[in-house]
Amino acid sequence: MFNFLNPLLGRHPERIKANVEIYTWQTCPFCIRAKMLLWWKGVNYTEYKIDGDENARSQMAERANGRRSVPQIFINDQHIGGCDDLYELDGKAQLDPLLVQPAGA
Repeated sequence: MFNFLNPLLGRHPERIKANVEIYTWQTCPFCIRAKMLLWWKGVNYTEYKIDGDENARSQMAERANGRRSVPQIFINDQHIGGCDDLYELDGKAQLDPLLVQPAGA
């Protein structure tokens, strides 16, 4: 609706090519915070809501090198980590380069 504001705000959702996946719990504040950053950047992500699903949590932990906390974030099948890790990448200007890489590149 207000896409004309994207360049003024430094947002370039048309550049996002990465496959982003995030494992969440619905009421987790860190999950909400991570999703807000992804939303702000214009990322279309796949969300796996694993509230109370121990099998799904085990599958997530297997992908996340044993980490069982949420959120767990993956960009092009690369484990990024949790919310703090995502914000740290963004703060170091390392997140945007990951987001513009197409999956399988």
